[in-house]
Amino acid sequence: MTSDTPARRRARVFSRRRGAPSRARRRLGAAVRMIAALALAGGVYTAFAPGAFAEDTVQLSAVAQEGKALYDTSCITCHGRDGQGVEGRGPSLIGVGSASVEFQVGTGRMPMTRQEAQAEQKPPQFDDAQTEQLAQYVQELGGGPELPEGPLVEDIKTNPDALARGGELFRVNCTSCHGFGGGGGALSSGKFAPGLHDATAEQLYAAMLTGPQNMPVFGDNQLTPDQKKQIITYIQLQLQQEKDPGGLFNLGRYGPSTEGMAIFLVGITLLVFTSLWIAGKS
Repeated sequence: MTSDTPARRRARVFSRRRGAPSRARRRLGAAVRMIAALALAGGVYTAFAPGAFAEDTVQLSAVAQEGKALYDTSCITCHGRDGQGVEGRGPSLIGVGSASVEFQVGTGRMPMTRQEAQAEQKPPQFDDAQTEQLAQYVQELGGGPELPEGPLVEDIKTNPDALARGGELFRVNCTSCHGFGGGGGALSSGKFAPGLHDATAEQLYAAMLTGPQNMPVFGDNQLTPDQKKQIITYIQLQLQQEKDPGGLFNLGRYGPSTEGMAIFLVGITLLVFTSLWIAGKS
């Protein structure tokens, strides 16, 4: 075994002292490379940043520009500049899409006259063309769900099963709030599910797509576009057009229950008075 002589110890110390500057140089070199990389990244960002900011300025279509003019005079007070929303007044419109605007504005729910539990349907303040302009402006402003092109009601001649499938889907997904006959129903805290007897196909599809107020959103992963159309087909061809079997005084399409009850009560009352009249005569 080689002995650890004083000369060897001095040689090891001298070697460590000579290695120290080498490590310092490596650290300095790493720091220089890091600074150079940051400077390069900053230069690239500076070169391309003006183009990126220029792209943020959205070039609106002619229809959207008309919608912006309407928005600036009727909606900006509650929803803010560029649809960013105003705290305590109205939510942001970024990402709600044209479908939400066509439902809310087309049914007169927006603009709201006052803050309350639920925006009720009323005569719309904008015609169809103006509603389309507002919807296009919001769509180009922040994107979001859009109504599909083409008919929203299935042709039962070419697709005879659409009505039956739509009825099944309606009973599973809609009756808990809107009732079996589509007459609507009360919810909690002063809210309610509206009736469906005067709803258009576009309004029905937009409501399923956007989930206004208390209604859940039925995205394409919950209900496919074809299933949405089948539900609309059932509502429009069955609930809206077919005669109510309950007659004039109905209980939400439960059948002739009200007529039977009225006949029973009136008949019993007539029998009682007839019995009393006969007893009085005798």
